[in-house]
Amino acid sequence: MSDLTTIIAEPWDDYALVDSGHGRKLERYGRFRFIRPEPQAMWAPATTAWEADGDFIGASDEDGGGRWHLSRDVPRGGWHIRWDDLRFTAQNTPFRHLGFFPDMAPVWSWMRERVGERSEVLNLFGYTGIGSLALASKGVSVTHVDASKKSVEAGKANAFLSDLGDRPIRWMVDDAVKFAAREVRRGKRYDGILLDPPKFGRGPDGEVWRLEEHLPGLIMHCRNLLDAESKFLVLTVYAIRMSALAIAELLRQATADLGGRVECGEMAVREEARGLLMPTAIFARWVKD
Repeated sequence: MSDLTTIIAEPWDDYALVDSGHGRKLERYGRFRFIRPEPQAMWAPATTAWEADGDFIGASDEDGGGRWHLSRDVPRGGWHIRWDDLRFTAQNTPFRHLGFFPDMAPVWSWMRERVGERSEVLNLFGYTGIGSLALASKGVSVTHVDASKKSVEAGKANAFLSDLGDRPIRWMVDDAVKFAAREVRRGKRYDGILLDPPKFGRGPDGEVWRLEEHLPGLIMHCRNLLDAESKFLVLTVYAIRMSALAIAELLRQATADLGGRVECGEMAVREEARGLLMPTAIFARWVKD
């Protein structure tokens, strides 16, 4: 296993972490700026003169809750932004985020470099589909799985915004564990897998997902969907209490017979004001060069 590393998301035209500190962060999403809670921003901000179009006031519970306070200019139905050749919708969601995760941008680019046209990739917990579209735009066939019908419909809408509505993407509303197990029984294989599970979730039929309890079994299903010709398995975890070393060892044991290597570390976004790094998640990935 290699040393711990950091995947850094740099600012781009339609997104930036503008400033951070005192438990908050100021971000730019297209033409709008928002303030959100950020417990890891324990330092002082570059400036306290923040101007924003909205802010999220978190509830007292650690696992979420709260509400947005928005100016009248912010479209409640969302607005369009771009990353590279993709166009998709950003929106203030009840879960405090904006409909996609900007720190995943370097992961999208990394996957693009490792699979070519006619490759097949599985995106589990695919959410609104930006990772799926990043691959599909380069000729990759993608199977996109999410338990939320609303998220899958948003993914389809984003595909049309990016002129990718005719690309080979299977949009599946399904429980990730059950879907992966069925694919194993069918003898399916993939060139790559992107796995971005939540701490807790429910499937479309009420199936319960708990990260610490169910992740090892899902990783083994994913391993059985890979073979010696596969290129990668990427796992990102936003439950920061877990260790990158722990999930890396989980991947290392599961993929030991495939060769390749396992990398792990933290994900972060670079702040525009000072260039400091805001940690967001941990990751581990198996890669076959």
